[in-house]
Amino acid sequence: VVRYYATVKSEALSRDLKLYMRKVDDFLRQYAALSDGKLRLERLDPQPDTDAEDSASLDGMQGQRVVDGSYEENIYHGIAITCLDQKQTIPFLSPNDETRLEYELSRAIAQVSQPRKPVIGIKSPLPIAGGMAQMPGQRPRPAWAFYQQLSQSFEVRDLGMGPEPIDPDEITVLMVIHPAGISPDVEFQIDQYLLKGGTLIACLDPFSAAAQASAPPPNPMMGGAPPAQTSSTLPTLLDAWGVDFTEGFVLSDSKYRTPLPGGPVGFGVLNLTRDAMPNRKDDLITQGLNDAILYLSGGYVMKGGKGLSSNALLRSSRDSGLVEAVQASRMDQSLLTKMPRDDKAYDLVVRLSGQFQTAFPDGDPAKNDEEDSANANPGDNEEDSTEDDATDTGELAKADDSLKESVTPGSVFLISDVDFLHDNLAYQPAGMGNMRFMVPFNGNSVLLFNILDQATGSKHLIGSRSRASTRRPFTLIQEMEARSERKVGDKMVKMEDELESANKRLRDLQSQKTAGTEMFASPEQQAEIVKLRQKSVEINREIRGLQKDLKREKDALSASIIILNVLVIPIIIAIIGITVCMRRRSATVAR
Repeated sequence: VVRYYATVKSEALSRDLKLYMRKVDDFLRQYAALSDGKLRLERLDPQPDTDAEDSASLDGMQGQRVVDGSYEENIYHGIAITCLDQKQTIPFLSPNDETRLEYELSRAIAQVSQPRKPVIGIKSPLPIAGGMAQMPGQRPRPAWAFYQQLSQSFEVRDLGMGPEPIDPDEITVLMVIHPAGISPDVEFQIDQYLLKGGTLIACLDPFSAAAQASAPPPNPMMGGAPPAQTSSTLPTLLDAWGVDFTEGFVLSDSKYRTPLPGGPVGFGVLNLTRDAMPNRKDDLITQGLNDAILYLSGGYVMKGGKGLSSNALLRSSRDSGLVEAVQASRMDQSLLTKMPRDDKAYDLVVRLSGQFQTAFPDGDPAKNDEEDSANANPGDNEEDSTEDDATDTGELAKADDSLKESVTPGSVFLISDVDFLHDNLAYQPAGMGNMRFMVPFNGNSVLLFNILDQATGSKHLIGSRSRASTRRPFTLIQEMEARSERKVGDKMVKMEDELESANKRLRDLQSQKTAGTEMFASPEQQAEIVKLRQKSVEINREIRGLQKDLKREKDALSASIIILNVLVIPIIIAIIGITVCMRRRSATVAR
């Protein structure tokens, strides 16, 4: 059920909102017509003190308060979508968000149509779900804030780093976060999950500060601790997808580098603005994103995978290059002058889509290793070996039952950093009374959850673009207004300068008075005041003249458009019609 709330019977409606309400109503009618009876549309006009207004409040609609003198009214324009006990709302539909309407509506319908929450499977060696205390007497480590936020909207399953098969019918989206030292058999399971129709989000990192911080402390009894695995990649999968990601090298960027507290410059700490979002205008993931911060991230270079297309969501500037990860982690300021410039932009967050081919054409590497081991150690009994030949042949035939190509077009989101999800980089602590919680302070978490919204909403929503706006502003009139405002603004600045000059002159004249003189305006001051008032009147007269000229230009343009629509165009159409009719008649007579 789609309940569409629109206060259509109101004199307080702006022209833009009134037109947009008609477009939304037509758009919803098309959805209902195409649904073959599966979608029921209810249109409600929430007038004051009516059941429709009560229903709008219960559905969480946000009324826009309009005040005109003593007149006040709430303008409602939103949508509530329900299916059984599931509900999604769009509290207020603004004409400014017209390009997102189709996506937001389709996403809401897809979410309420799911009988259960989407399942997010996570493979990661990092303690993102929390864990035991590192030292006795310490508190257990809490889950990362993004993980807690994730658990509120989705069902989250920790899959570990083992090579167990992953069923896309169970796992809606698979997140692989810092797969340091990943084995080929685990990559094979990820490969098969993707080929079966799953969606993958992979966060890789050339140097993860979070992995370094979460490493166990050295144990004197055990002779220290193994070094933290700070670098991660998917070597076999990336190569098959035509993606180059160099381990051990951090991307530095002079344009997006970040000044750090204390004076040093974090050339590997990228403070990415809207300029780093190449498809921000059309891509719904980054369309509302203002910034993102990556810490010692890597960079992807697309070599071109067979049958795959890539779309960069975040991209470095051309004033960037790769530096050694350990030196970059020390914030070595000497690298600022030695930093190589590759004169090419690296993809920081990229989406791959299309028909994926397997990265393991020979099948499961774990089974291949078992077969190689068995061949290297043949049995001593030739009779047993002969009897097992037929069985071995059948098993070998069954051994390679893996997919070689995706059954449906798939999607992979590659993110070149892991630390961007950590609390220290994406959230900040806040409190209310005795409550303590974490709130986002940049666009890092927004970026992740925008990706998840697309990936979990529907297969048809992944990679969807914003629609072109149907609004056509009168740019000619806007340019005329802008020219007039610039002229008026120049006059206002000139007037303010003259006022300041006159006031300064008055202060100078006042300071020339002797200490015993009474406080009265001298003839010079009176003449200056009269002159100032005359200038103010003249400038105000000129401003009014400019405004009248602008109004006359608007009226002339409107009159021209009206004449064109009412007279010229119908005359042209009539002439064309008469010409066609005469030609047809002459052709008939000739026959």
